Amino acid sequence: MKITVGLIAAILILAILWESFETVVLPRRVTRRFRLTRGFYHTSWRPYAAIAVRLKSAKQRERFLGYFGPISLLLLLVVWALILILGFAMLHWSVGPALQTTSGGGGFWTAVYMSASTFCTLGLGDVAPITPASRTITVFEAVTGFGFLALIISYLPVLYQAFSRREVNISLFDARAGSPSSAVELLRRHAEVDNITELVTLLSDWEKWAADLMESHLSYPVLGYYRSQHDNQSWISALTTILDTCSLIIVGIDGVPEWQARLTFAMARHVAVDISQVFRIPPRPPSERLDIADMAKLRSSLAEVGLVVKDGQDSYERLAHLRAMYEPYVNSLSGLLLMPLPPWLPVPKHSDNWQTSIWEPGCSKVTEKLD
Repeated sequence: MKITVGLIAAILILAILWESFETVVLPRRVTRRFRLTRGFYHTSWRPYAAIAVRLKSAKQRERFLGYFGPISLLLLLVVWALILILGFAMLHWSVGPALQTTSGGGGFWTAVYMSASTFCTLGLGDVAPITPASRTITVFEAVTGFGFLALIISYLPVLYQAFSRREVNISLFDARAGSPSSAVELLRRHAEVDNITELVTLLSDWEKWAADLMESHLSYPVLGYYRSQHDNQSWISALTTILDTCSLIIVGIDGVPEWQARLTFAMARHVAVDISQVFRIPPRPPSERLDIADMAKLRSSLAEVGLVVKDGQDSYERLAHLRAMYEPYVNSLSGLLLMPLPPWLPVPKHSDNWQTSIWEPGCSKVTEKLD
């Protein structure tokens, strides 16, 4: 019996140590089908999201969802620590009567107490190992606990630095593409000031942003659950807006070079596909985001600022082909994480986030001054 318990304990300890290594240290995607971390997030996210969907207020729902990322990360670390403590306690118990308290011998719960105090490097001294095997286990657990604490201290800053890098460009997107962002608004605002060169530079910056997003979110998938500062912004929405914009440019807009759009499209589409694979969600085509009637409005809106989109059935079919390359993936991510996809056309009479304030409900004066 004790040999069996000892083997189970050793497997638990090794499994958690390997899991934490893959999650925190290994800088690449893990393709192994079964993972404790993935199971933890799948198990905890679904009921949490189900509760969020029942909230009637969009602001309350977004605020509630915003807590999941940080809370789940802390809970995951606690789960790892508890399993390690239990595993070492089982090892202590399996090697026989190896612990002694100030009042005599100890049983399994004494082993749990000893394991917890050793793992947390407390060193209280009221329970002591009395055999070579138990002393070896104690030393190994103390080293593991110290290393686990160091891992957490180093892990959290790296995670939040990656989150901060992601959010900087999303915040800058507000004045360039509207809130919520849209491909038509992004093109219109650059064309209105005759600044197409800046648009090309912007797409180059977003190519780098997409590459950084893929690197960070494949290494740390928990970042996918972290939400942006504003309710009408998200990394999925920003990524989709960039893909929409690149698709229009690739189809053909007079005066807008398409080479950089092709590069950015390739990188952004790569991100959507790979992150979908990390979350193990199959592509799911969305309901029609841009029908023929909306396409006519899109052309008309861009024509007002001098941007002429290629017309004809071939152009529409080419755009549909490009959209089919990424929309099923971003739609699956949107459905899983409850982050809405952006519209193609701007929302009428909707102020940008920078124009709003709880003290200034109407910000038309601010807009007029800037105009």
